[in-house]
Amino acid sequence: MAFQPGQSGNPGGRPKASARVRDAAREHTERAIEVLVSIMTSEDAATAARVAAASAILDRGYGKPTQPIDGDGEGGAIPTGMTVTFIRPGHAPDEG
Repeated sequence: MAFQPGQSGNPGGRPKASARVRDAAREHTERAIEVLVSIMTSEDAATAARVAAASAILDRGYGKPTQPIDGDGEGGAIPTGMTVTFIRPGHAPDEG
């Protein structure tokens, strides 16, 4: 469905509920970081839990690492290009 100029695809904006959840989560940020640090530094915690806690701390402190995009699976550039065919009204493309 195409939108007219000046028409929003999301006229209501972000739902209010998600803002409430975000705000509630932010209230617990310091304690959550403390818990993650205690898991990360615990000699008793499983290695996977320690790695997950460390990753979560770094993600929140510095953002998640960027994910490179490649098009050929070998790290190469994504091929881009565009072919434009002009068709005169009443003529098929192969009629010239």
